[in-house]
Amino acid sequence: MAAPVVIPATTKHTATLIFFHGLGDTGHGWASSMAEVRSPHTKVVCPTAPVMPVTLNAGFRMPSWFDLRTLDPSGPEDEEGIRKAAEMAHSLIADEVAGGIPTSRIVLGGFSQGGALAMFSALTFPEPLAGVIALSAWLPLHQKFPAEAIGNRNTPLLQCHGNCDPLVPYKWGQMTAFLLKQFMTKAEFKSYQGMMHTSSEEEMRDIKKFLDTVLQP
Repeated sequence: MAAPVVIPATTKHTATLIFFHGLGDTGHGWASSMAEVRSPHTKVVCPTAPVMPVTLNAGFRMPSWFDLRTLDPSGPEDEEGIRKAAEMAHSLIADEVAGGIPTSRIVLGGFSQGGALAMFSALTFPEPLAGVIALSAWLPLHQKFPAEAIGNRNTPLLQCHGNCDPLVPYKWGQMTAFLLKQFMTKAEFKSYQGMMHTSSEEEMRDIKKFLDTVLQP
């Protein structure tokens, strides 16, 4: 894997945001947006996914956290790839802990496939995190939950989705939110009128508000 894009804290580093990009993107795709909404004491880490063939895109090779096989919510998933990606996410958390940042000061976030990875990684991580951000995303291997959720059931989760998303259908976001509400105590679902598979100023303001709340100085 390529080295992640890292934007250091501008004051004493006491918190970290790890943010995963969507399919076909790189760590540079979201780094500047996340740098704009984080507080000065927060470091931003935006890793780049390994390049692999993606079944859904006719086997073309592109940065992807795991293989995407179908757009059917009950279709086959790349379980091995999803678990391997979550191990990578857990190792990024471990790197921050080794640098002196406790897990309770780390937020995992991501967009689309990256948001899916952030949610799955947080719920399969035993230590409490500060928060989780999932933009235009879904929960991978959803049939295995809540049994697989060994941690972070009480961690604040901000899930955002545009109601005109043509790629990750809004209904997937709603179904994910419904499932998460059954076993997570602080899951919040926000929808954005007319937003497609992208972000908006309103969404970025909500992310900033969330980060300010869960990663106070």
